[in-house]
Amino acid sequence: MVLRCNNCFIFNTYRNTLQRMFYDFFMVPFFLSFEMLILCCIFFNRELAKQLSDKGVIVFEDVKGVIMKNGRSLQECFRLFELYHILTTDHDTVARITKEVVEDFAAENVVYLEIRTTPKNNEAKGMTKRSYMNAVIKGLQTVEAAEVVLFDSNLSTDKTLTCTPMSELGGDTRKKMICVRLLLSIDRRETTLAALDTVNLAMELKDQGVIGIDLSGNPVVGEWETYLPALEHAKELGIPITIHCGEVANRKEIQAVLDFCPQRLGHVCCLNDDEWKKLKSSMIPVEICLTSNVMTGGAPSLELHHFADLYNAKHPLSLCTDDSGLFSTSLSNEYYLVASTFGLGKAELFQLAQDAVEFVFAGDEVKKSLREVFKRAEKELKT
Repeated sequence: MVLRCNNCFIFNTYRNTLQRMFYDFFMVPFFLSFEMLILCCIFFNRELAKQLSDKGVIVFEDVKGVIMKNGRSLQECFRLFELYHILTTDHDTVARITKEVVEDFAAENVVYLEIRTTPKNNEAKGMTKRSYMNAVIKGLQTVEAAEVVLFDSNLSTDKTLTCTPMSELGGDTRKKMICVRLLLSIDRRETTLAALDTVNLAMELKDQGVIGIDLSGNPVVGEWETYLPALEHAKELGIPITIHCGEVANRKEIQAVLDFCPQRLGHVCCLNDDEWKKLKSSMIPVEICLTSNVMTGGAPSLELHHFADLYNAKHPLSLCTDDSGLFSTSLSNEYYLVASTFGLGKAELFQLAQDAVEFVFAGDEVKKSLREVFKRAEKELKT
């Protein structure tokens, strides 16, 4: 059953059904578009929307047409980013949304989550990139529905990450553990100096859960040469990098990104034959977002999505939501779509999730703990 509320699908009983079908193991998503998810949390949480309206931050009627639309093109999705930049100038709002995002994923039996967010600098509102990130970290520290593991030192030999067995999903009352890490995003609209500031901030916050840099934003805005100095700086500092690539057919940039060879790539929809060959030879892990790609036109249909090509080539990849609210999906649903569209069985889904452990940006201690999660889950899977 899918419940509709203000044009936002809420996977309620439906999601629990999917979990019971496929989730007698733990899923490892490492891609979450924080900004768009924040938008959906704001607009589909009536209490929060009312608070923002009372503060004069938004006039709902003025933005209703953008928010309530059923299907969105790629460019219409990025119009929501413009609203987001207006809305996230309130530190308390940023903290609250961060908290709710983590709780939503914890409820889906996720134990490792990488959140990417673009630090905001708005002097008129008293917000700096650092204060914005402080609000994000505050939100993580106030999560109540799950125990958040933000530092590797929190993982001891007698306290490892846990997941809920399939038999207990939907009825388990134990407090779940979720390991959360942060990626700082460089917005494609930013200048070189602003991008460098973001990289330096990531380095400053490496002991507070920040583990990587992301390049994302409207794919028809900006030039690769603008961000390259910041990305090279991050690489010199040893900061892992993920880049949205091939959302549109920008041949020059796609080639440059593949030459740069980041640790992960997102989407990779609009590659030509030569670029596909180069991607496959590089073995750069790909963040696959089926629903998002189909809705925005990056893939013609689920059946023709490039997941099948990469999966059959045994290319490293992971399933992700891109944005669970904006695209009316969930991580459970993305795995369900792979199973129902491409015929993957339970064992294949388990392996797909397990393989993703090796692509996370977290340190060796976290990876070790995640491997143990899968080892325990595999035993249950076979019983």
